[in-house]
Amino acid sequence: MLSHTDLKKGIRIILDKEPYEVLEARPMKMAQRRPVIQARVKNLMNGHVLEQSFHQGDTFEEAELLKLKAKFLYAHRERYFFSKENGFLERFDLGSEQIGLQTKFLKPNLVVEAFVFNGKIINISLPIKIQLKVIEAPPGIRGDRAQGGTKIVTLETGAKINVPLFVKQGDIIEVNTETEEYAKRVDEK
Repeated sequence: MLSHTDLKKGIRIILDKEPYEVLEARPMKMAQRRPVIQARVKNLMNGHVLEQSFHQGDTFEEAELLKLKAKFLYAHRERYFFSKENGFLERFDLGSEQIGLQTKFLKPNLVVEAFVFNGKIINISLPIKIQLKVIEAPPGIRGDRAQGGTKIVTLETGAKINVPLFVKQGDIIEVNTETEEYAKRVDEK
């Protein structure tokens, strides 16, 4: 059992018989009151995010989630289709509301981690860093500024992110999927 002080980013708990992941948790103390943990939690079954306060004495069961490797196949009408990494015939699909913002970094044959709760695949998790090709990039125009500038580029998955001015069309870059930010340009061999 977990107490309210054990709630930290990434911890998975059971609330109302459904698995939730803690997105952020911060302690809050108001004058002459007991400390409260203000948390944002995401329902792993349907993708809804809630703001919730947890008080002293609250206890939670840790969510027992099995993990398996899966491969992204394709997307069709807000549904995303996957197969188990080694079993191409064992397919499953998830809706965009379940996966959330991670959908903009899914590309065919990307290996992801699928979460299984009570025998049912409920969600996926992308690798923290993935490599994507820049398909559209405006030219980097330098003005008279002291710091390096940034520009918005379009990646092969359709996502748009900020990158430094030196990134050009055709480059392969590494993207952090948690922060949705540019990490580095990958050297081509």
